[in-house]
Amino acid sequence: MGFIQVALTLIIIILLVKPVGRYLVSVFGREKTWLDRVFGLPERMLYRVMGIREDETMGWKKYIGAVLLSNFVMLILMYLVLRFQGHLPLNPDGIGNMGAAQAFNTAASFITNTNWQSYSGENGLSYLSQMLSVTFPMFTSAATGFAVAIAFIRGLVGRQDNLGNFYVDLIRSLTRIFLPLSFLVALFLVFQGIPQTFQGAVNVTTLEGAQQTITRGLVASLESIKHIGTNGGGWFGTNSAHPFENPTPLANMVHIICMMLLPTALVYAFGIMVKNKKQGWAVFAAMGLIFLVMLSVVFVSEYRGVPALDAAGLHGNMEGKEVRFGMSESTLFTAVTTAATTGSVNNMHESLTPMGGFVALAEMMLNNVYGGKGVGLLNGLLYLILSVFICGLMVGRTPEFLGKKIEGKEVKLAAIALLIHPFIILAPTALALATPGATASISNGGTHGLSEVLYAFTSGAANNGSAFGGLNANTDFYNIGIGLVMLFGRYISIIALIAIAGSLAVKRVVPVTTGTLRTNTPLFTGILIMIILVIGALTFFPALALGPIAEHLAMPK
Repeated sequence: MGFIQVALTLIIIILLVKPVGRYLVSVFGREKTWLDRVFGLPERMLYRVMGIREDETMGWKKYIGAVLLSNFVMLILMYLVLRFQGHLPLNPDGIGNMGAAQAFNTAASFITNTNWQSYSGENGLSYLSQMLSVTFPMFTSAATGFAVAIAFIRGLVGRQDNLGNFYVDLIRSLTRIFLPLSFLVALFLVFQGIPQTFQGAVNVTTLEGAQQTITRGLVASLESIKHIGTNGGGWFGTNSAHPFENPTPLANMVHIICMMLLPTALVYAFGIMVKNKKQGWAVFAAMGLIFLVMLSVVFVSEYRGVPALDAAGLHGNMEGKEVRFGMSESTLFTAVTTAATTGSVNNMHESLTPMGGFVALAEMMLNNVYGGKGVGLLNGLLYLILSVFICGLMVGRTPEFLGKKIEGKEVKLAAIALLIHPFIILAPTALALATPGATASISNGGTHGLSEVLYAFTSGAANNGSAFGGLNANTDFYNIGIGLVMLFGRYISIIALIAIAGSLAVKRVVPVTTGTLRTNTPLFTGILIMIILVIGALTFFPALALGPIAEHLAMPK
């Protein structure tokens, strides 16, 4: 039965790839859509107020400048709201101001689409903060990732340094994709029983006669963009395991579909935009095969459980999982939320078996198995560029991709984008384990404690946001450290990617010959998978061997 549930969910996702992908091409290709009548006038008014000319184009330097400036301004505004939320309106539960280090961490988290939380939402934020410092950047950070991905694709197929207009891409992402989808999903979630109200907490008498305070709020609207925008985070501290965030198995399935909907469709849209659908399917297949292997590992591992439970007559690992979801929907959610860099959780990842935790870590470390809004596709294309370069060296030809020669500048920038990811994971992890104050936050000793710290910085670097629950991350060390990791993980790679796009955009197209390495074949898909896995294994295997792998091997058989 569990296998059927997983298979049905994946089939629905695959069936949505083509229609949603075609719609994305229409949105960013400025083609007519059925939403033109609804959002055309508001968009033009926004452009006029912001002083933007809709037909103005940007080179790569101007485009990245617009990305950084807009995100910096939003980061400051979010920080100020968090620091002064106790004095601002829409605070029915009287929640006080957030501390400086935690406010920095939270603002950095949500502007980077990470949504890491070192606070418990129902106790740490006012309604105004939940809207302006959480829900609002969930829209803009997802739209920013989408805009950057589209700009990169334009660079691949362009003939001049013209990546489009960031502000137009941002606004069209919001009005044509995220707002309408989130509105529809929010209505469905309200139907499933998720609250959506400005009223504060309510005190009730339970069936046993005890008094209980039940927190409410604008939960449905947050939950919709949280998953559509692969944001993660949660209104409540227990995230999508809370019955007010994820009340039914049907709501759980919708959450999973929403997480995978746009990342998978964007890969298909890439194939259409570069006028090479086979190329899009080749990248899609590489990501899909890695995802299925990862899903299979966590699925089998959790169903097999651990020897100690088997000896007690308990088969399978239900520790940390909600009974209403069961084993199958919990393991699928785990694989999807770390593959799509969402970070939303419907079970406790620290309670996974060692190999289940390994899968969650590995998907974030690879950071290209569909990934979040634009991120997975871009990282996948970085590995593809590297694969083309390596194959070109092996056969003695100048490497080419989509008719553009891949030369030293592009490879150096790709190397920067790929190497910064492991550096900002492994270096801070080593520093934390060598710092007495940081190790005091670890609730478990040995290999599992190492995994807690490794998971925290991996989650921040991959802009995922999920966590092993055993680490107390609400300290100045972790708030500032993970905050910086989230910013570096987001923006250094974006700068490198846009620079690559600008470099490729001005290159002339080289005609295809019999000696051209074809990158849209099953053979090259296999090569791409091997390059991803080999580089990932060489980079992260030592850390994984000390953490989840060692923990797995240490279990009594």
